[in-house]
Amino acid sequence: MQRVIIAITGASGVIYGVRALQLLKEVPDIETHAIISPAALVTAAAELDMNAAEIRDLADVVYNYRDIGAAVSSGSFKTAGMLVAPCSIKTLSGIANCYNDELIVRAADVCLKERRRVVLLLRETPLHAGHLALMQQATASGAIIMPPVPAFYSRPQTIDDIVTQTTGRALDLLDINLPVVKRWTENIEE
Repeated sequence: MQRVIIAITGASGVIYGVRALQLLKEVPDIETHAIISPAALVTAAAELDMNAAEIRDLADVVYNYRDIGAAVSSGSFKTAGMLVAPCSIKTLSGIANCYNDELIVRAADVCLKERRRVVLLLRETPLHAGHLALMQQATASGAIIMPPVPAFYSRPQTIDDIVTQTTGRALDLLDINLPVVKRWTENIEE
C-alpha cells in the first residue's frame, strides 16, 4: 500500500485538493492521509457544494491541523510524498522557512528532509519579489512549485476538465499515473 499526503490550505482552489482525494479514492493501492486547514474549510464553504464532513470522508486518514505529533510528522512514517493543493502563500512561507507551527508545514518539512517529493499548487497572482524568493527557497529545499495553470492542448470543455487535468499532472509528480490525464502526442486530436 502506497501512502500519499494531501494537504488543503485556505487559498482559493480548494477543489484541487478535493479532486486529488476523489481521484485517489478510486486507486485501490493508495492510502490517502489528509490535513485540512481551518481556512480551507472556510474557503470550501464559499467555493464548493460540499461540507467539511464530505471532504474528510474522501480521505483514508484525516489529521488535526494542529497535531504536530501525528504520524505524518515523522520521517519514519513512509509516504510517496505530499501534495499541497491549493498552497497558500502563508503555507509556502512556512515550508520555505521550516516554520513548523502546524501539521501541513511539519509534514512537508519531514518529506523534504527525507528527500520525498512535495508538490505545491501555489495559488496566488500577481506575485511580488517576496513570493518569488519564497518559491526559490522552497525549490532549493526540494519542493516542486506547480501553479495550477491549465493545459489547453487537452482541449478542456469544462472547469472540471481543467481541474482534473491539472490535479492529475500534479499527482504525476508523485509518480501516480492516472488514466484521466490527457497526454501530449504529436496527433493530439481524439
